[in-house]
Amino acid sequence: MRQRRIKEPIVSITKNSNEANSLEENLNNLPMERIIRKGDKVVITPNWVKAKEPSSGTVVGPATLDKLIKIIKKFKPRSIVIATGSGGDPTDKVMKHVGYDKVIEENGVDFVDLNYGPYVEINLNHDYPPSTKLNKLYEEMDVLISFTQLKMHEEATISAGIKNIALGWPPAEIHGFPKKALGIHEDLHHFIVAMIEKMPIDLTIISADKAMIGTGPSDGKPVDTPGLIISGTDPVACDVVGARLLGFLPQAVHYLYELYKKGLGEADLEKVNIKGILLEEAERLFTKAAYNKETVLDNKRIKPIHGNQ
Repeated sequence: MRQRRIKEPIVSITKNSNEANSLEENLNNLPMERIIRKGDKVVITPNWVKAKEPSSGTVVGPATLDKLIKIIKKFKPRSIVIATGSGGDPTDKVMKHVGYDKVIEENGVDFVDLNYGPYVEINLNHDYPPSTKLNKLYEEMDVLISFTQLKMHEEATISAGIKNIALGWPPAEIHGFPKKALGIHEDLHHFIVAMIEKMPIDLTIISADKAMIGTGPSDGKPVDTPGLIISGTDPVACDVVGARLLGFLPQAVHYLYELYKKGLGEADLEKVNIKGILLEEAERLFTKAAYNKETVLDNKRIKPIHGNQ
Protein backbone atom coordinates (compact mmCIF):
# COMPACT_ATOMS: atom_id res chain seq x y z
CA MET A 1 0.00 0.00 0.00
CA ARG A 2 1.26 3.46 -0.80
CA GLN A 3 2.21 5.81 2.02
CA ARG A 4 0.88 9.28 2.73
CA ARG A 5 3.00 11.82 0.85
CA ILE A 6 4.02 13.82 3.95
CA LYS A 7 4.29 12.27 7.39
CA GLU A 8 4.93 15.55 9.22
CA PRO A 9 1.69 16.80 10.83
CA ILE A 10 1.09 20.28 9.43
CA VAL A 11 -2.28 22.01 9.81
CA SER A 12 -3.23 25.35 8.29
CA ILE A 13 -6.16 27.42 9.60
CA THR A 14 -7.30 30.48 7.68
CA LYS A 15 -10.18 32.93 7.78
CA ASN A 16 -11.17 35.12 4.84
CA SER A 17 -14.55 36.61 3.96
CA ASN A 18 -14.46 34.61 0.71
CA GLU A 19 -14.19 30.82 1.02
CA ALA A 20 -12.35 30.30 -2.28
CA ASN A 21 -9.79 33.00 -1.47
CA SER A 22 -9.35 31.54 2.01
CA LEU A 23 -8.63 28.15 0.47
CA GLU A 24 -5.84 29.60 -1.67
CA GLU A 25 -4.35 31.41 1.33
CA ASN A 26 -4.70 28.25 3.37
CA LEU A 27 -2.93 25.94 0.93
CA ASN A 28 -0.09 28.46 0.56
CA ASN A 29 0.82 27.51 4.15
CA LEU A 30 1.41 23.89 3.13
CA PRO A 31 4.27 22.27 1.14
CA MET A 32 1.98 21.65 -1.82
CA GLU A 33 4.89 20.92 -4.17
CA ARG A 34 5.68 17.87 -2.01
CA ILE A 35 2.06 16.72 -1.90
CA ILE A 36 1.39 16.96 -5.65
CA ARG A 37 4.14 16.14 -8.15
CA LYS A 38 4.28 16.57 -11.88
CA GLY A 39 2.61 13.62 -13.58
CA ASP A 40 0.50 12.54 -10.61
CA LYS A 41 -3.03 11.22 -10.89
CA VAL A 42 -4.83 13.34 -8.30
CA VAL A 43 -8.20 12.31 -6.89
CA ILE A 44 -10.42 14.81 -5.08
CA THR A 45 -13.26 13.30 -3.04
CA PRO A 46 -15.74 16.06 -2.17
CA ASN A 47 -18.61 15.66 0.27
CA TRP A 48 -21.73 15.30 -1.88
CA VAL A 49 -23.89 13.43 0.61
CA LYS A 50 -27.28 14.81 -0.48
CA ALA A 51 -28.89 17.11 -3.05
CA LYS A 52 -29.03 20.20 -0.86
CA GLU A 53 -27.60 23.69 -1.21
CA PRO A 54 -24.13 24.42 0.20
CA SER A 55 -25.76 27.09 2.39
CA SER A 56 -27.38 24.24 4.34
CA GLY A 57 -23.95 23.03 5.51
CA THR A 58 -24.57 19.68 3.82
CA VAL A 59 -22.22 19.76 0.81
CA VAL A 60 -19.12 21.65 -0.32
CA GLY A 61 -19.30 24.86 -2.32
CA PRO A 62 -18.85 24.58 -6.11
CA ALA A 63 -16.87 27.82 -6.32
CA THR A 64 -14.36 26.49 -3.80
CA LEU A 65 -14.12 23.16 -5.63
CA ASP A 66 -13.39 25.18 -8.77
CA LYS A 67 -10.62 27.07 -6.97
CA LEU A 68 -9.14 23.81 -5.65
CA ILE A 69 -8.98 22.33 -9.14
CA LYS A 70 -7.27 25.44 -10.48
CA ILE A 71 -4.69 25.39 -7.66
CA ILE A 72 -3.89 21.71 -8.30
CA LYS A 73 -3.43 22.33 -12.03
CA LYS A 74 -0.48 24.61 -11.24
CA PHE A 75 1.49 21.54 -10.15
CA LYS A 76 1.03 19.86 -13.57
CA PRO A 77 -0.60 16.57 -12.59
CA ARG A 78 -1.22 13.95 -15.27
CA SER A 79 -4.93 14.06 -14.49
CA ILE A 80 -7.42 15.31 -11.91
CA VAL A 81 -10.41 13.14 -11.02
CA ILE A 82 -13.42 14.23 -9.00
CA ALA A 83 -14.56 10.99 -7.38
CA THR A 84 -17.21 10.38 -4.75
CA GLY A 85 -20.21 8.23 -4.02
CA SER A 86 -23.18 9.89 -2.39
CA GLY A 87 -25.03 7.93 0.28
CA GLY A 88 -28.15 10.07 0.51
CA ASP A 89 -29.11 10.68 -3.12
CA PRO A 90 -27.73 9.37 -6.42
CA THR A 91 -24.39 11.05 -7.04
CA ASP A 92 -25.42 12.51 -10.41
CA LYS A 93 -28.50 14.08 -8.81
CA VAL A 94 -26.32 15.85 -6.24
CA MET A 95 -23.85 16.89 -8.94
CA LYS A 96 -26.49 18.50 -11.15
CA HIS A 97 -28.54 20.00 -8.32
CA VAL A 98 -25.62 21.95 -6.88
CA GLY A 99 -23.85 22.71 -10.18
CA TYR A 100 -20.71 20.62 -9.75
CA ASP A 101 -21.23 19.26 -13.28
CA LYS A 102 -20.51 22.73 -14.69
CA VAL A 103 -17.31 23.02 -12.61
CA ILE A 104 -16.12 19.64 -13.90
CA GLU A 105 -16.93 20.49 -17.51
CA GLU A 106 -15.42 23.98 -17.44
CA ASN A 107 -12.15 22.70 -15.92
CA GLY A 108 -11.89 19.68 -18.22
CA VAL A 109 -11.33 17.22 -15.37
CA ASP A 110 -12.59 13.66 -15.06
CA PHE A 111 -15.44 12.40 -12.93
CA VAL A 112 -15.95 8.95 -11.37
CA ASP A 113 -19.06 7.89 -9.46
CA LEU A 114 -17.62 5.68 -6.72
CA ASN A 115 -21.00 4.04 -6.20
CA TYR A 116 -20.28 1.89 -9.27
CA GLY A 117 -17.46 -0.23 -10.71
CA PRO A 118 -15.39 -1.61 -12.22
CA TYR A 119 -14.16 -2.80 -8.83
CA VAL A 120 -11.24 -4.14 -6.90
CA GLU A 121 -11.77 -5.83 -3.54
CA ILE A 122 -9.86 -4.94 -0.39
CA ASN A 123 -9.68 -6.87 2.86
CA LEU A 124 -10.37 -4.91 6.04
CA ASN A 125 -9.10 -5.35 9.57
CA HIS A 126 -12.73 -5.49 10.62
CA ASP A 127 -15.31 -8.15 11.41
CA TYR A 128 -18.42 -6.85 9.71
CA PRO A 129 -17.91 -6.39 6.82
CA PRO A 130 -14.46 -8.04 6.58
CA SER A 131 -13.90 -6.69 3.06
CA THR A 132 -15.39 -4.31 0.55
CA LYS A 133 -15.29 -3.63 -3.14
CA LEU A 134 -14.02 -0.22 -4.24
CA ASN A 135 -13.83 1.44 -7.62
CA LYS A 136 -10.59 0.47 -9.39
CA LEU A 137 -9.51 4.10 -9.13
CA TYR A 138 -8.29 2.99 -5.69
CA GLU A 139 -5.31 1.27 -7.34
CA GLU A 140 -4.65 3.99 -9.92
CA MET A 141 -4.41 7.22 -7.90
CA ASP A 142 -1.18 8.81 -6.70
CA VAL A 143 -2.71 11.49 -4.46
CA LEU A 144 -5.96 11.45 -2.48
CA ILE A 145 -7.58 14.70 -1.35
CA SER A 146 -10.56 14.84 1.01
CA PHE A 147 -12.64 18.02 0.69
CA THR A 148 -15.58 18.31 3.04
CA GLN A 149 -17.68 20.39 5.39
CA LEU A 150 -17.34 20.19 9.17
CA LYS A 151 -20.39 18.60 10.80
CA MET A 152 -21.67 17.04 13.94
CA HIS A 153 -22.88 13.54 13.08
CA GLU A 154 -25.57 11.42 14.69
CA GLU A 155 -23.41 8.25 14.70
CA ALA A 156 -19.82 9.26 13.95
CA THR A 157 -19.81 12.18 16.45
CA ILE A 158 -18.20 14.40 13.84
CA SER A 159 -17.96 14.23 10.07
CA ALA A 160 -14.83 15.73 8.58
CA GLY A 161 -11.99 14.66 6.29
CA ILE A 162 -11.62 11.06 7.45
CA LYS A 163 -15.28 10.04 7.48
CA ASN A 164 -15.72 11.69 4.08
CA ILE A 165 -13.31 9.14 2.59
CA ALA A 166 -14.38 6.15 4.67
CA LEU A 167 -18.05 6.55 3.70
CA GLY A 168 -17.64 8.21 0.30
CA TRP A 169 -15.71 5.32 -1.29
CA PRO A 170 -17.77 2.19 -0.47
CA PRO A 171 -20.16 1.73 -3.43
CA ALA A 172 -23.89 2.18 -2.83
CA GLU A 173 -24.50 -0.28 -5.68
CA ILE A 174 -23.29 -2.94 -3.21
CA HIS A 175 -23.82 -1.38 0.23
CA GLY A 176 -27.19 0.20 -0.58
CA PHE A 177 -28.57 3.67 -0.01
CA PRO A 178 -27.66 4.93 2.60
CA LYS A 179 -24.84 2.32 2.59
CA LYS A 180 -26.19 0.20 5.46
CA ALA A 181 -27.00 -3.09 3.70
CA LEU A 182 -23.71 -4.91 4.46
CA GLY A 183 -23.23 -3.69 8.01
CA ILE A 184 -21.05 -0.57 7.83
CA HIS A 185 -23.13 1.07 10.54
CA GLU A 186 -23.09 -1.91 12.91
CA ASP A 187 -19.69 -0.75 14.16
CA LEU A 188 -19.21 2.50 12.28
CA HIS A 189 -16.19 3.84 14.16
CA HIS A 190 -14.14 0.68 13.69
CA PHE A 191 -15.19 0.51 10.04
CA ILE A 192 -13.88 4.05 9.54
CA VAL A 193 -10.57 3.05 11.16
CA ALA A 194 -10.34 -0.06 8.94
CA MET A 195 -10.96 1.98 5.80
CA ILE A 196 -8.39 4.65 6.64
CA GLU A 197 -5.80 1.94 7.35
CA LYS A 198 -6.16 1.14 3.64
CA MET A 199 -6.65 4.67 2.31
CA PRO A 200 -3.95 7.20 3.21
CA ILE A 201 -5.23 10.76 2.74
CA ASP A 202 -2.53 13.06 1.40
CA LEU A 203 -4.37 16.37 1.79
CA THR A 204 -7.37 17.06 4.00
CA ILE A 205 -9.49 20.19 3.47
CA ILE A 206 -12.28 20.91 5.96
CA SER A 207 -14.49 23.93 5.42
CA ALA A 208 -16.29 25.52 8.35
CA ASP A 209 -17.55 28.27 6.03
CA LYS A 210 -20.92 26.50 6.16
CA ALA A 211 -20.63 23.90 8.91
CA MET A 212 -23.37 21.91 10.65
CA ILE A 213 -24.32 21.43 14.27
CA GLY A 214 -27.15 19.38 15.69
CA THR A 215 -28.24 16.40 13.63
CA GLY A 216 -25.74 15.74 10.84
CA PRO A 217 -24.97 14.70 8.19
CA SER A 218 -27.80 16.54 6.39
CA ASP A 219 -30.55 17.68 8.76
CA GLY A 220 -28.72 19.89 11.25
CA LYS A 221 -28.40 23.61 11.71
CA PRO A 222 -25.98 25.41 9.35
CA VAL A 223 -23.32 27.57 10.93
CA ASP A 224 -22.08 30.51 8.87
CA THR A 225 -18.41 31.23 9.57
CA PRO A 226 -17.35 32.84 6.27
CA GLY A 227 -14.06 31.52 4.91
CA LEU A 228 -12.96 29.51 7.94
CA ILE A 229 -10.94 26.58 6.56
CA ILE A 230 -8.72 23.87 8.02
CA SER A 231 -6.34 21.88 5.86
CA GLY A 232 -3.25 19.79 6.33
CA THR A 233 -0.97 16.87 5.65
CA ASP A 234 -2.16 14.69 8.54
CA PRO A 235 -5.83 13.64 8.35
CA VAL A 236 -6.07 12.82 12.06
CA ALA A 237 -4.58 16.17 13.10
CA CYS A 238 -6.93 18.05 10.75
CA ASP A 239 -10.01 16.23 12.06
CA VAL A 240 -8.87 16.76 15.65
CA VAL A 241 -8.75 20.51 14.97
CA GLY A 242 -12.22 20.31 13.44
CA ALA A 243 -13.45 18.38 16.47
CA ARG A 244 -12.07 21.14 18.72
CA LEU A 245 -14.38 23.68 17.05
CA LEU A 246 -17.31 21.42 17.92
CA GLY A 247 -16.13 21.07 21.53
CA PHE A 248 -14.57 17.60 21.41
CA LEU A 249 -11.16 16.32 22.47
CA PRO A 250 -9.78 13.24 20.62
CA GLN A 251 -11.27 10.54 22.83
CA ALA A 252 -14.75 11.95 22.25
CA VAL A 253 -14.46 10.82 18.61
CA HIS A 254 -13.62 7.14 18.97
CA TYR A 255 -12.24 6.55 15.46
CA LEU A 256 -9.85 9.51 15.76
CA TYR A 257 -8.41 8.20 18.99
CA GLU A 258 -8.08 4.68 17.56
CA LEU A 259 -6.25 5.96 14.47
CA TYR A 260 -3.92 7.94 16.75
CA LYS A 261 -3.17 4.89 18.90
CA LYS A 262 -2.44 2.88 15.75
CA GLY A 263 0.13 5.49 14.69
CA LEU A 264 -1.84 6.61 11.64
CA GLY A 265 -1.94 10.26 12.59
CA GLU A 266 -1.26 12.79 15.33
CA ALA A 267 -4.02 13.66 17.81
CA ASP A 268 -1.82 15.59 20.26
CA LEU A 269 -1.99 19.13 18.89
CA GLU A 270 1.04 20.17 20.96
CA LYS A 271 3.01 18.08 18.45
CA VAL A 272 1.38 19.56 15.34
CA ASN A 273 2.81 22.44 13.31
CA ILE A 274 -0.22 24.75 13.19
CA LYS A 275 0.03 27.64 10.71
CA GLY A 276 -2.24 30.58 9.96
CA ILE A 277 -4.56 31.92 12.64
CA LEU A 278 -4.36 30.60 16.19
CA LEU A 279 -6.45 27.57 17.12
CA GLU A 280 -7.90 29.61 19.98
CA GLU A 281 -9.06 32.29 17.52
CA ALA A 282 -10.70 29.70 15.27
CA GLU A 283 -12.56 28.26 18.26
CA ARG A 284 -13.77 31.72 19.23
CA LEU A 285 -14.97 32.54 15.72
CA PHE A 286 -16.80 29.27 15.23
CA THR A 287 -18.46 28.98 18.63
CA LYS A 288 -19.59 32.61 18.54
CA ALA A 289 -21.26 31.96 15.19
CA ALA A 290 -22.74 28.62 16.28
CA TYR A 291 -23.93 29.41 19.82
CA ASN A 292 -23.68 33.19 20.13
CA LYS A 293 -21.14 32.54 22.86
CA GLU A 294 -17.40 31.96 22.74
CA THR A 295 -16.55 28.48 24.04
CA VAL A 296 -12.81 27.89 23.86
CA LEU A 297 -11.06 24.63 24.74
CA ASP A 298 -7.57 25.94 24.01
CA ASN A 299 -7.71 29.18 25.98
CA LYS A 300 -4.26 30.86 25.87
CA ARG A 301 -2.54 27.49 25.31
CA ILE A 302 -3.15 24.26 23.43
CA LYS A 303 -4.79 21.79 25.77
CA PRO A 304 -3.03 18.41 26.14
CA ILE A 305 -4.56 15.36 24.52
CA HIS A 306 -6.55 14.57 27.67
CA GLY A 307 -9.01 16.89 29.39
CA ASN A 308 -8.93 18.41 32.83
CA GLN A 309 -11.38 16.10 34.57
